[in-house]
Amino acid sequence: MQIQDRRHADWLRAAGLRVTAPRMAVLAVLEHDGHPTVEDIAHAVRRRLGAVSTQAIYDVLHALQRHGLIRHVEPAGHPSRYETRVDDNHHHFICRECGAVADVDCAVGEAPCLLPADDPGYLIDEAEVTYWGRCANCRRA
Repeated sequence: MQIQDRRHADWLRAAGLRVTAPRMAVLAVLEHDGHPTVEDIAHAVRRRLGAVSTQAIYDVLHALQRHGLIRHVEPAGHPSRYETRVDDNHHHFICRECGAVADVDCAVGEAPCLLPADDPGYLIDEAEVTYWGRCANCRRA
């Protein structure tokens, strides 16, 4: 078993989940491919494991998200994406042209990064900020 596989198996066990080939494959894809869509994940998992249904991929993603192992990113007007970076309150840059997604560290201070102008009495534990623009590749083109 490779080091990455052992680490993923440890993540699953620590979250109280069984270690299965689809779960391991999805974690490997997410860690390697950054912010893939469900379609990207399914394609990569099928290359690794053979036939795996799209519903099985969704089931794995939902279980991993429910147990805090992955994060769901849902940019307006773009397909949902997933990532393994869950240990901080970071944000995202999304390219309007090619749809590339990149992580952006906290904008100001410590999490939740941005405090609202009006305090309606909420206890804030996370802020989601999406920066929109053109990535370096699209700007060069």
